[in-house]
Amino acid sequence: MSPTNIPLAYRLFFLYIEPVSAIVGAFYAGWQPAQYLAYLTTSATPAADPDTSTTIALQQLANLYVLFAINEHFVLSSTASLRTWRALLAGLLVADFGHLLTMVPMARERGYGEVFGRFWAWDAMLWGSVGFVYVGASMRTAFLLGVGLGKSGSERGGKGLGKSD
Repeated sequence: MSPTNIPLAYRLFFLYIEPVSAIVGAFYAGWQPAQYLAYLTTSATPAADPDTSTTIALQQLANLYVLFAINEHFVLSSTASLRTWRALLAGLLVADFGHLLTMVPMARERGYGEVFGRFWAWDAMLWGSVGFVYVGASMRTAFLLGVGLGKSGSERGGKGLGKSD
């Protein structure tokens, strides 16, 4: 089944753009760990090669990014069911908020406005870890509210995940 009943903007973002960005994140976390860690630090000194436990944790994070990409692309591309789309996207919306919470330690160091608000001053890591998460959460929220899904989609969108298509 092709999800052709899903508007093109949602299909492009959830089936291609977001999964590809997760694979990019997986590449940096798993295969460029020093560079990945350098993006997370406020220190002026470059990050050294991480120790074994940090490398393992980053490779596990990379694996989760790959899982995220696979689940989002293959589950959503395999169905036209709005119920399935809503269920998966609701779970990912919860994960968006969790991901933003992981940025709080950096916000304590740099300032909350610097990390969560001053987008014009963001580096690549903040664009990926905050800005792109804002975009993904906004797209998921719009979908779950039925924006662009037509009258029947918006009516179903607000009635919970348990309703059938």
